[in-house]
Amino acid sequence: MRFAKVFVALAATTMMLIGCASQKEPAEKAVAQIESSVAEFRADAEKYASDELKNVDASITKLKNSLADKDYSMVVKAAPALASTISSLKQTVATKKADAEALMAAATAEWGEVSAQVPQMVEAIQSRVDTLGKSRRLPANLDKATFETVKTDFESLKTEWTEATAQFASGEADAAVRKAREVKNKGDLILSKLGMTPAA
Repeated sequence: MRFAKVFVALAATTMMLIGCASQKEPAEKAVAQIESSVAEFRADAEKYASDELKNVDASITKLKNSLADKDYSMVVKAAPALASTISSLKQTVATKKADAEALMAAATAEWGEVSAQVPQMVEAIQSRVDTLGKSRRLPANLDKATFETVKTDFESLKTEWTEATAQFASGEADAAVRKAREVKNKGDLILSKLGMTPAA
């Protein structure tokens, strides 16, 4: 009787070990596939969905820990849900990347226009400021205090334009365009104070 109980216990243990062994390969494959699928878009995910990627990485770490602990059944059960989460993240990243690229394209197109207008504006203002600076008398519509303000604002404008140009050169087209709009508005105001026609 005692031998029978021992035999049953050994048989159960053997079956359990066989069961674990049979799940080892699927568990290892599941983890490998999950890591591979994330690797395909990791760079974009870090840029467009870093918080979501951190959560996924944490889940992958838990899965790998379970694999290391030989808890293969847990890995096999948890893998499909994580794979689904990764699939959703991949779609989110693709959408955000497409939106960012569209925004960049629009900003680049606008920059093409403003980068032609602002230098011409700067040149026109510089010429007018230089001429008035050499003149003994200012025009009737421009007093000395206003002219001094104009010169100060113009120096600020040139600095801001240099910054905008540097931003565009470094790939920050959207930020560059926003600053360029501010520069153009400031330039239009300066032109108006100088009695000149604002740029179109």
